[in-house]
Amino acid sequence: MVEPCGSRSPGPETAMRQLILDLLPEEVPSFDSFVTGRNGETLTAFAAWLSADNQEPLFFLWGEPGAGKSHLLRACGARYHDAIETPGLTDRDEEPMAGELLAIDHLEALDEDGQIALFRLINALPAQHGRLLVAAGRPPLHLALREDLRTRLGSGLVYRLQPLTDAEQRTALAERARARGLVLPAEAIQYLFSRAPRDMRSLTALLGALDRLSLERQRPITVSLVREVLQTSLDF
Repeated sequence: MVEPCGSRSPGPETAMRQLILDLLPEEVPSFDSFVTGRNGETLTAFAAWLSADNQEPLFFLWGEPGAGKSHLLRACGARYHDAIETPGLTDRDEEPMAGELLAIDHLEALDEDGQIALFRLINALPAQHGRLLVAAGRPPLHLALREDLRTRLGSGLVYRLQPLTDAEQRTALAERARARGLVLPAEAIQYLFSRAPRDMRSLTALLGALDRLSLERQRPITVSLVREVLQTSLDF
């Protein structure tokens, strides 16, 4: 069931996730590092939309925080704009170059001027043969945006990204640990999952920190080492 539109302040889990990502080195997003989970159909449609022969100018991704929307927007090579950091759009954003691919993340954070600029941008896309990828926490018709913009966004391709289940996250994290040559004991995974934000971007960043500390200390990964990484990254 879709929640009614309206803005809410980020919860403690979101704030904690952002603090971790600010403190730890960031992995460059790529399609190879995206864990598909239950999103096979969405990723197939997204790949088709990115193909050179696609004629649809607009692709809308929605889903809860941690589902991987920002990962995909930043992995596709588009000119990326985060509306949380910059709620408005620049003149450059409103006038795409011929054939350009653009991405606007956290769409619901656009201010009034930004929404007007986005409406103009969408109208300009066909003439420039440009394409726009946008992401938000809810589907277009349930966002607190201008009515004309909501309608226009809803006229394009709209797909939902499903978050990974706990089992999928644990499997993915164990696979990434193996790829680094790390042995991640079950009790260490359990401790990490009980205290860290539950999204693959944060968990992968913490895994990188564990890898570095394990090498520095010449110690295997244990619950004690996980605890130290968490305490260093953020006061848990």
